Amino acid sequence: MSFNNDRDDYAKRRPRYFSTIVVSLISALLGGVMAVALIPSLYGKQSAATSPVVLNGGPTTPIIQTDGATNFPVAQIAKATGPAVVGIANFQAKGTAFGGGGLAEVGSGSGFIIDAQHGYIVTNNHVVAGAEKIVVSLADGRNITAKLVGADDRTDLAVVQIADTKNLTATQQGDSTKLQVGEPVVAIGNPGGQEFARSVTTGVVSATNRILDIPGEASFNLIQTDAAINPGNSGGPLVNYQGQVIGINSAKNQETGFEGMGFAIPVSDALPTIKQLIEKGYASHPGLNVQIDPRYTAEYASQKGWPAGAYVSKVTPGGPAARAGIQAGDILTKINSEEIKSSLELTHELFKYKPADKVTVTIFRNNKTQDVSVILAEIKSQ
Repeated sequence: MSFNNDRDDYAKRRPRYFSTIVVSLISALLGGVMAVALIPSLYGKQSAATSPVVLNGGPTTPIIQTDGATNFPVAQIAKATGPAVVGIANFQAKGTAFGGGGLAEVGSGSGFIIDAQHGYIVTNNHVVAGAEKIVVSLADGRNITAKLVGADDRTDLAVVQIADTKNLTATQQGDSTKLQVGEPVVAIGNPGGQEFARSVTTGVVSATNRILDIPGEASFNLIQTDAAINPGNSGGPLVNYQGQVIGINSAKNQETGFEGMGFAIPVSDALPTIKQLIEKGYASHPGLNVQIDPRYTAEYASQKGWPAGAYVSKVTPGGPAARAGIQAGDILTKINSEEIKSSLELTHELFKYKPADKVTVTIFRNNKTQDVSVILAEIKSQ
């Protein structure tokens, strides 16, 4: 299956319009390598905030009331939540055939205000990746240059901030752990750019606990919905019928013949990373400090008579995997008895834990399996 997480084809689009990129399995696996293999020393340190962040959301009571035949819940959700949804334009240096330069808009997406008092806005990392300038478009028509507070490619999450906080409206965060299949939801975002800002689509929760082979999204058990999610919706909110954000729209199935298969990061799972980005400017994740070869697939494993898993191509000297005795050439097949069939599944399982947690890793070596104990290292986002 092919999935799209709304990254732009920069060379063929006009400003504020997206074109689709189909993410291949190979690129997904390469992303998986990044998710588990990079060494903490590659990441620069950033100053931490002096106190923990308390996110100031919107109204504390549900905004939707039932009042008989005159009740239009989607209209009320759009009215209450729409002003908190923003457009985000990504500007980068882009030369021309005549030798010119300057910044040009190379992509756009969506976001939502999570803290009106401080101007914090949540979006996807792939919406702002590589940006040299970020412009936020508000519902009242203001276009404000924003600063990047922090971004994390391992979870595809980012936070930007605007200084002008006058008359901002924040969203209310819901509890995505309580979602039920069939529950109605509303997606709000900017498909195609500012011209279609704050478009509203409706649907239901089609499924929960979905896993996609896309870097970033592979870290979560995703929400699947049939509410239309189009290029440009990335980073926008998925909202329940109480007007609460329960997901961050991030990807859709682009395979021919499939319709109505969008995916969102559950907000309850995203909030810990969002708070880290605000408090510290980076996100901290557990890691083994190994490199995984993306060419090792289930098909290749079957041909060799080996188990599916994550093939270790390099072990960082002195890292947790090295200390546990893991070697290049080992195949990692389980984390605490949970089966691993690819590098992205390895990332998915590791992200259930925290740095310094001890896990049992099952490895396949010389046609034998063995278990080793590993104390996970801390890996920081850039």
